[in-house]
Parts: sequence; C-alpha cells; structure tokens
Amino acid sequence: MQLGKLINYVFATLLILMLMAFKIPEAEINEQRTEVIVRKIGNEFLFQLGDSTSRILPIKKQEGRYLLQFENEFAFEPDLLSFSVIKVFEEANVKNNFIVETKNCITNEVVHSFEITDTTDNSEIACRKRPLPKACYNIYVTIIEENKPETVMHKTAEKDKSTLIYLTVLGIVLLLVFIVIVNRKKKSLSQIELIKIGAFLFDKNAMKLIYKDKKEELSNKEASLLDLLYTNVNETVKREEILQVVWEDEGDYLGRTLDVFISKLRKKLEADSSIEIRNIRGVGYRLVIN
Repeated sequence: MQLGKLINYVFATLLILMLMAFKIPEAEINEQRTEVIVRKIGNEFLFQLGDSTSRILPIKKQEGRYLLQFENEFAFEPDLLSFSVIKVFEEANVKNNFIVETKNCITNEVVHSFEITDTTDNSEIACRKRPLPKACYNIYVTIIEENKPETVMHKTAEKDKSTLIYLTVLGIVLLLVFIVIVNRKKKSLSQIELIKIGAFLFDKNAMKLIYKDKKEELSNKEASLLDLLYTNVNETVKREEILQVVWEDEGDYLGRTLDVFISKLRKKLEADSSIEIRNIRGVGYRLVIN
C-alpha cells in the first residue's frame, strides 16, 4: 500500500474510533430528553392557566429531581397540573412511574404532590379540586425508573466506561503501529543505496547519476555496465565478462556495441576529471578514479 493511502486509511480509522469513543452516552441523551419533556410540562401547564407570556426558567436537576421554575407568581388548581403532566408524558410515550411535588418558593413547604404509577387511578389524586392561592411555586418532577434499577444503570455505566477504555486503547495501538510503519518507510527510503563515484552519486536501483543538484537517467545497460566497472574499480574487466554480465549473451550485442556504451558513460561522467574509463587494448576496460 502506498504511504499516502496508508496515512489516509489510518487517520480515517482513528477518526471513526474517536467519534465512537466520545459519543454522547445513552444516559446523557435520556437526561436531555427528560429535561425537554419537563419543559413541555411547564408550557402545557401555563397554557392551561391561560398564560401565554410568562417565561419558564432553565430546567435544573437537583438530587435526582427535575426542577421546574416560572418567571411569575400564579394561582392554580392542582387538577390542571396533574392533567398537564399526564398529557405530556402520554404524548412522549413515557412509561416510567413518576412523582410530582409543588413547593412554595418562600417557605419551601410542599403544598401539593401526587404519584402516578401503572396502577394509579387519576381520580384518586388528592386535592385535585382545591385551588392554591397566587404565590411563587416550584414544581419538582421525579422519574421512577422501574425498568432500569440502579444496579442495571450501574452496569450500563460500567459497560460504557469499559467500551470507552477499549476504543481509546485500540486507537493508541493503531496510532503506534502507524508511527512504526511510517518510520520504517522513511528508514527504507533513507537507506537507498547511493554509490559514490568521484563527485557523482550512483543510484543503481533508480538507474540515475547524481552530480550536485542534477540527475541524469541511465539506461538499463548503462547502469549495469557502470556497476560492473565500479565493482572492479582500478581493475581491468575483460570484454567477455562484460558481455556475459551486461548483455547476458543477448542477440542484440554487436561488435562495437560495448564501445558505444563506454563512450556514453564517458560523456556522462566527464564533469569529474578524476574519473576515467580506460580502454585496455585487446583485453577490456578499466574504471580509474584518481
């Protein structure tokens, strides 16, 4: 796999893992949903009172109860509150049992409360028709999660925590593997075999001659010939050996083909006067570096 594609793949994987690891827990989503429902209760209650202008203050959660506060004082019949709560909970398809308490803001006394369960008859709610005078009231809504006992919620939280830890560790491991692969790739790139021939660098694999900041391409035969001569630097390499190693007895070799390739190499190496390819008459060629 190419390095660029590998980088994109690893970063995409890490991004997905991060999104999975830091997603909003289910418990937090349920809490936000409950706050919305409690605010709807406040809206419905004010609507039943004929109040379309009063503001509902931000919903707060205190000791497991949701606090519903209003901007202005009001008088009300408890029946309107119970009706509003039941209506909103039924529309939201809330199956949990719940307790609603109304407290006087000044005295903090409970002036009205009721509980709704699967077996509760709405007609049994106490003080339904007994109006309460105008005052500042706070309404507390407590959700009794019958279907989610505390032990189950605790296990769910622990499971979410374990999943978060697992995904985090997995992401770190992938990141470390990615770093190792990139480092190895860089190391392998830095270990390209560059042969120093005088003032030139000879990249045998890429078949290039590098002189200062200039690069010159070599043909396959030129690269093989230069490599053979350099391997035997300052020694004579016989024509027969060159033919066998470079041309491998191929049919495209002609009598003066070697001489032509030697001339090409001399031309490409002429920038450095310390390098010389000598013709050893009747024997072969010798690469000499002074």
